[in-house]
Amino acid sequence: MFRATLTLTTILAAAPALAATEAAAPASVPTVTGTYVEARTAEVFAGGCIMNSEAETMGRQAVLAWRVDRGAIGGVTLDGLSVVAALSGTHNLGMREMGGESPTLVKALMYVDERATDAQRDALVSMARTAIGDLAIRVVGVQAVPIAFERTHHAAAVQAGEARLDVEAHIHHDPSCGAMQWFHPLSRGAQAEVGLTKNQSFTGQQLGTRWQQLDKRSAFVGTFAF
Repeated sequence: MFRATLTLTTILAAAPALAATEAAAPASVPTVTGTYVEARTAEVFAGGCIMNSEAETMGRQAVLAWRVDRGAIGGVTLDGLSVVAALSGTHNLGMREMGGESPTLVKALMYVDERATDAQRDALVSMARTAIGDLAIRVVGVQAVPIAFERTHHAAAVQAGEARLDVEAHIHHDPSCGAMQWFHPLSRGAQAEVGLTKNQSFTGQQLGTRWQQLDKRSAFVGTFAF
């Protein structure tokens, strides 16, 4: 059982194993590709002391966003459409990467692009569920809303219903601080670098919790393909 007794020594000992978790997958042609942004309520790039303090008390919530550049799911074309998932779990969403306890339940509220047809909305939800299928997801609602999804070389911004992300795409790392990357993106098929969360918030009621996070190294920004 993985509890708050996690020590800094345990965390540092687990660090080499993290690099080994990204085994190369067999080459295949992706059916859908696009832009990916994620932010959690725990830092993904930090020193061991910060990670130790957040292991059991933080990181249970996240906002994930996918914008399809090109592709189809189940024969349904999704070019230019977006889907955003607000997640709230029973445990830190990422500690399973270091041998910790996985969430027994993760509630997910899905926001789908209001421009999508019914078939496209179903396909977007299916895509998001597949992408985060390693978590014990229970979708508590699906809402069709306007989704603003902007990506530049240095930043990304997403607004969908009650979920918001503002992320800087690059972080400065001073090696003297001893910080390192502890986690990988929650989405399958994501190729993303660690970013700085300028603002992450969820103000809805469907998940039973609300949150806001400012200026934390808790984000990923990049692409996805699967």
